[in-house]
Amino acid sequence: MPEIIFNGPEGRLEGRYHHSKTPNAPLALILHPNPEHGGTMNNKISYLTFQAMKDRGFSVLRFNFRGVGKSQGIFDRGEGELSDAASALDWMQDLNPNAPYVWVAGFNFGAWIGMQLLMRRPEIEGFISIAPPADIHDFSFLAPCPSSGLIVQGECDDLVSAEAVGQLVEKLHLQKGIEIDHRRVSEANHFFHDKTDELMAHIHDHMNSAENAGRKVEVSVAA
Repeated sequence: MPEIIFNGPEGRLEGRYHHSKTPNAPLALILHPNPEHGGTMNNKISYLTFQAMKDRGFSVLRFNFRGVGKSQGIFDRGEGELSDAASALDWMQDLNPNAPYVWVAGFNFGAWIGMQLLMRRPEIEGFISIAPPADIHDFSFLAPCPSSGLIVQGECDDLVSAEAVGQLVEKLHLQKGIEIDHRRVSEANHFFHDKTDELMAHIHDHMNSAENAGRKVEVSVAA
């Protein structure tokens, strides 16, 4: 898969992009975990989520936040990384002006950034939030949350509190007009060691359920 370089707010950003063979395919943006803890676009969960959305017929981009890999700039504790994600979405939309909608997916820190991005971009139809760090970062900006989506966590997550994630889900469940699909992967730790197949199965099942409920998803497998 070829490397792509696009302009971000603080210089060049490095990414990997798959262009769907389906005409006017929807878009998916994949956001990686915390760079301070070694997170990159090549994180296993980020990569597998990228592949899952590719298999569903989406045009998909994953990229390195500022200061990671070949991406220029320095870590900005969230504010700058949100701007990076917006630039990444702009780049995809410029390349795909007729794309009907967008999904955003993120793991840990990337989930926090993704949830902020969907507050700012009405074209984001749904989200996949994997182990959102609800006990570390403030999610109060989701007032109200504009899109339905999936929140999934390992049952044995030792880094993110299940209670904090449960409280976030409970708060979102009170909002009208959206559906939050909250799932826990049995016996999985924060990084889903030996449980990534189950994680991906939950993602596909959620996307299938969303499609059956009339939400905008792509379900045809594309090469």
